[in-house]
Amino acid sequence: MLNTQQHKYHPVPVIPMPQRRWPDQILQHAPAWCSIDLRDGNQALATPMSPERKQRFFEQLLHLGFREIEAGFPAASVDDFAFLRQLVAQAHQDVAIQVLTSARPEHIARTFAALEGMPQAIVHFYLSTSPLQRRLVFGVETHTLIDRAVRAAEQIRQLSEKHPDTRWRWQFSPESFSATEPEVALAICEAVAAVWEPTPDHKIILNLPATVELASPNRYADQIEWFAHHFSRRAAVILSIHPHNDRGCAVAAAELALLAGAERVEGALFGNGERTGNLDLVTLAMNLYSQGIPTGLDFSRMDEVVACYETCTGMTVPPRQPYAGELVFTAFSGSHQDAIRKGLNAWKEDQPWEVPYLPIDPRDVGADLSGVIRVNSQSGKAGAAHLLESEKGIRLPKNLEREFGQMVQIATEQRGQELSQSEIGAVFTAGFCQPSSQVRLQSYRLTQENQCTLALQVGVGERSGWLYGSGNGPIDAACHALPGPWRIEFYQEQALTTGSQAQAIAFITLMGENGCHGLSGVGIHHDIVTASLQALLAAINRQLQRYPHIEQQQLQQAWHLSTSQ
Repeated sequence: MLNTQQHKYHPVPVIPMPQRRWPDQILQHAPAWCSIDLRDGNQALATPMSPERKQRFFEQLLHLGFREIEAGFPAASVDDFAFLRQLVAQAHQDVAIQVLTSARPEHIARTFAALEGMPQAIVHFYLSTSPLQRRLVFGVETHTLIDRAVRAAEQIRQLSEKHPDTRWRWQFSPESFSATEPEVALAICEAVAAVWEPTPDHKIILNLPATVELASPNRYADQIEWFAHHFSRRAAVILSIHPHNDRGCAVAAAELALLAGAERVEGALFGNGERTGNLDLVTLAMNLYSQGIPTGLDFSRMDEVVACYETCTGMTVPPRQPYAGELVFTAFSGSHQDAIRKGLNAWKEDQPWEVPYLPIDPRDVGADLSGVIRVNSQSGKAGAAHLLESEKGIRLPKNLEREFGQMVQIATEQRGQELSQSEIGAVFTAGFCQPSSQVRLQSYRLTQENQCTLALQVGVGERSGWLYGSGNGPIDAACHALPGPWRIEFYQEQALTTGSQAQAIAFITLMGENGCHGLSGVGIHHDIVTASLQALLAAINRQLQRYPHIEQQQLQQAWHLSTSQ
């Protein structure tokens, strides 16, 4: 049982916002993206990435379109320092390599040593500012912390000016911003900006992290808007956010923070990071994409992104991970399958995407539409019919869908698992086309004058012979040749394939007896008459299975099989 002790937890203080504007805003543009997979994400792994895996991940990020990548904390790790030197040698002119450093002078010096010769770099320093950190970790007053931030900013500016060949950008994070008094966060950022003297043409980055997600997303948005409204050099800064996911709301917090004025986001693929993780950049980007907002990131081969991520990090993307998991576009529910199937059939390529239960076209991220509907014991007739059409190109008439759904339901319950497309095709063949063969078509001879006369060679049990009948057409004649307690309730034929070797498919449903539902049969053959006769005999065989054994024998004996034509 959860601890019910009073006063153990307390809510985050509310920021007075009598005229907040962010709820009325609409997202229309994507933010600037910064991947922190190679630093924040890497440090959260039980086994950090090897240099080879880190290089592969870096190349994947470039392929996806990231042009700001935090690559390490060179002052804290020999491996990170070496990786930065490796990136210097590669000289990516269009990529800003971001590095993290504390405010300690020796860490800053080591950071610049790692970046020597880098074409473009973002030096990102941080200082934790929350009252809890000030009291427990540093044991200092606010003015002392501001002095440390100013000295670090001065050192960063001085070292940058000594290396003019690098295009330097500067970034400061008041770590634990979301737990810091707004006035304190504002004061320390103002002090850093006074040292760096940004202009609208040479902006600095102020990164406001929810280092620990302590409150609901709307509170974070309030903090961002309050800061943006009160900061004196707003036009000279890029306002960045860095949400963590402790409450499971990092994506929502990021979206609301963007409404509140943030222009840049830091996060990791699939939210990898300390504790419950960082902001998931994949989900955020795809959320924007689903609203018609160009993101500048390419997730059109999501399977490759997942494979690279899992190989490099050793982590696993859950099957329900938004946009990327194995099952995120999959419907097992019968009602969902029916709606999706109808939506897919109605949608045209030149129309806006409108398919129930699918917020985006799965093909946009490289998924196959064949995986959208999967069938298990919870599914309905629509799902089974959809997969049959995908597997064999057979579009069942409506009245056969119910029968087929029942067949598939029995099969899934017997196996205790879902059925694949090929297994669904096998259920169809065994159930409709090749039921237990009491009566087997061997050949036929058809003549048509005033009416149709049919000579039908069949096998009945262990006997074989000819039966004769006449009628308005081949099927009517066949019913007279095979007398019994059945009448045709439904008949339909259609072309299954095209060309000189085209196949036809015929569907026949017999009328039920004594309140029973009629049973159907299906025939497939390049000759439509043969297909129709096969369908009739398949339906009769299914009907015969309903009768006790003695009645089946009596019925077969009533057919006067002739040994000659």
